[in-house]
Amino acid sequence: MTPQQRMRQRLENLQQHLSNENPILVEVVDRYKQLDSIAKNMGLIKPGESYATQISWWPLISVLGTFSAGKSSFINSYLGLKLQETGNQAVDDRFTVISYSSDSESRTLPGLALDSDPRFPFYQVSEQIEAVAFGEGSKIDNYLQMKVVPSESLRGKILIDSPGFDADEQRKSTLKLTDHIIDLSDLVLVMFDGRHPEPGAMQDTLEHLVKGAQRRNDSSKFLFILNQIDTSAKEDNLESIVAAWQKALVQAGLNTGRFYVMFNKDLAVPVEDQGVWDRYLAKRDVDYTAITERMEAINTERVYRLIGNIESLSNQIEQQAVPQLSVARSRWRKRVLLLDTLVLGLLAAVVGSILWLFGSLKEWLSNPEGLLSNWFALGIIIGFVVLCLIIHFLIRRWSAKAVAKSLSSETSYGDLSAAFLKSARAWTSIFRTKPVGWSKRISGKLSAIRNDVDQFVQKLNDNFSRPSGKES
Repeated sequence: MTPQQRMRQRLENLQQHLSNENPILVEVVDRYKQLDSIAKNMGLIKPGESYATQISWWPLISVLGTFSAGKSSFINSYLGLKLQETGNQAVDDRFTVISYSSDSESRTLPGLALDSDPRFPFYQVSEQIEAVAFGEGSKIDNYLQMKVVPSESLRGKILIDSPGFDADEQRKSTLKLTDHIIDLSDLVLVMFDGRHPEPGAMQDTLEHLVKGAQRRNDSSKFLFILNQIDTSAKEDNLESIVAAWQKALVQAGLNTGRFYVMFNKDLAVPVEDQGVWDRYLAKRDVDYTAITERMEAINTERVYRLIGNIESLSNQIEQQAVPQLSVARSRWRKRVLLLDTLVLGLLAAVVGSILWLFGSLKEWLSNPEGLLSNWFALGIIIGFVVLCLIIHFLIRRWSAKAVAKSLSSETSYGDLSAAFLKSARAWTSIFRTKPVGWSKRISGKLSAIRNDVDQFVQKLNDNFSRPSGKES
């Protein structure tokens, strides 16, 4: 089975699954297919790829942070059962994908269960790991595991518990998985250890999570949580610790996201001053409720996200990819013409000098009809023309590679470098101004897709709001 056939089958299976959940999403997959066709013709994605597989179709919540931040304790509390091992040291160096099971017992499955199942957002992630860490792709079980649990809190969503972010020496493969998870997640809980909130202890997390969050268009999905804050109750300095923590985040450049404090009531030891403890409990309950409400709301947010991503990709193709490719083609054209002028001009001068020395050029200029009888001159001229064509196409190819290096190969809408090289193929005129695969007709198709997105959103809105006050 070819990559294209596998992808076609994968999308058909996805639509079949979604037909039982939400008919709108079946149509949404069709619009992704239309975007795929446009992007493939432009060279932004490969024939066996799809935008639909670069986004999670299931509500996904990831819990990230340092190894002692209380991530596992929070997950156990949320699920209502002891699933994840807890402790002050790193107890697991793998990402754990937790999903609902109707069975009465929990089960742990290997990473292969995720890497080989196209229904999950980690399908063939081993290939991505292999790309950044040679030989590690075959060790997927060292990075991923799956746990299925009979917790009603998890019905309809996927939860991911990360290993300690500062564990395992920050391997490239771990960071690649972290980025992949963040991209797919509807909600990202970034937890810090309330016992060590100073900037030094958060350095790695600040670098890889906080700074990354501020550059994202979906930064609102990040919740920053100072966990295990009950350890400060004895000194009653909650406000000063939170202020220092938030200051550290701001100094790292964070200017977005929501901030919360939390601790596990089942593990906390109350202080003698009941007034202080009540205040800590009240703050914890308010923030814990706000966090869990966001977690429950992602089922609805997920559908809007899937639909909104189509419009975002459509806009990025038309407003970012096309202009950048057009500018790249202009640079390429100028470079080719300049080098053609210099190299071919020099070659013409050399050939002209040779012909002049042998008297052939002078004879041809005075009697062009006699050229056909001068086989030596004719052979040189034909060879010159052939050599010019060869040199021209070599210049085209070299210039295209040079320009392609300046273009990104990893954007949310595809590979700009590959799209440009497709647009600079040998049989494409250098005087063409538009990228290959782009035209007014294609622009009209994108407009139609965006119009469909508006209709999808309106249908969703009708489930929750009726501005007219009338029932349908």
